[in-house]
Formats: sequence, C-alpha cells, structure tokens
Amino acid sequence: MKSPSWLTAHIHAFEYFEGVPETMVPDNLKTGVTKPLRGEPILQESYRELADYYHSVIVPSRVREPKDKASVEGTVGYISRQIIAALRHYPFFIWKI
Repeated sequence: MKSPSWLTAHIHAFEYFEGVPETMVPDNLKTGVTKPLRGEPILQESYRELADYYHSVIVPSRVREPKDKASVEGTVGYISRQIIAALRHYPFFIWKI
C-alpha cells in the first residue's frame, strides 16, 4: 500500500466513524513505520503528522510479539463480523464482461 492511500484510508475511517481513537495500534508495515525498533519505533513523517493533527497516538505492535497482534486482530474480527452480519440479507452481483 502506498502512503497516500494509507493516510486517506485513515481520514475516511475517521469521517465515517465520526471520531478519532485516542490510540492507534497498526502492524509494523513499511507505509507507517520507518524502523520497527524494539524500544521506540520510528514512524513515517506523514503518518506522525496525521496523528498529531487528529490528536491521536500511534503505538505500533511490537516486533515478534504475537500478544500485541492478537488484541488488534480480535477487534478486526469482531468488527468484520458485525459488518457482514448487517449485510447478509442484501444481494450482491458480480458482472462479467
């Protein structure tokens, strides 16, 4: 994922949910984290500026620490189940040309 797409996705999510979380816990992807150091990971400048603008804190999951990732993945699983449950009765079609 390119950096502009990553930042735009965050902005659209903030607008959709009409709020900003106090803390964001992304994975250590290269779009958001320059160097995933154990003590203090170095964030991409534009990602850090986005967090500063929205008065939020970015705490990337630690490298090789599966416990950090499990809580984030659990939340993602819960949210995706809620979305899928709400859409289960709507028909969707794929048009082939």
